[in-house]
Amino acid sequence: MEITSGIENKYQLFIEQAAAAEPVWGLKDKRGFANSTSAEDEDVSVVPFWSDKASAKACARDDWKGFLPISVSIAEFLESWCMEMFENGMLVGVNWDANMNGKEATAISLALAILNQLKVNNSGVKFANYDSTDQFIEEINDLIGGDE
Repeated sequence: MEITSGIENKYQLFIEQAAAAEPVWGLKDKRGFANSTSAEDEDVSVVPFWSDKASAKACARDDWKGFLPISVSIAEFLESWCMEMFENGMLVGVNWDANMNGKEATAISLALAILNQLKVNNSGVKFANYDSTDQFIEEINDLIGGDE
């Protein structure tokens, strides 16, 4: 139970930090971004992201040895990463620890949670493809067929 609670807390931390217009962090090497298979379904890919550089760097070991933390702006994360991962049926690994424990979330639900928090924060994040946070939220709701 304590592990689940910690995982949920890390998930909420990710949303809060991302919605504070902080960059998110991935791990990358010359071949691309680190990824894994889902603990729930080995046919599903998961791309992990972290809310801080140090946590990402702590995971650059074993299969990801030699990978370096790279920042991704919140606008790019939401518009490019989350939308493409959703379209490709991939999950987001959120704030995993060095033992690869952490939440696996659908990219679209994570994007929606961050966008709703951006709205609460009255954030001034500018998107390339959307005029406003509300427009982005509306498009996601249209994609998923309702209100989440």
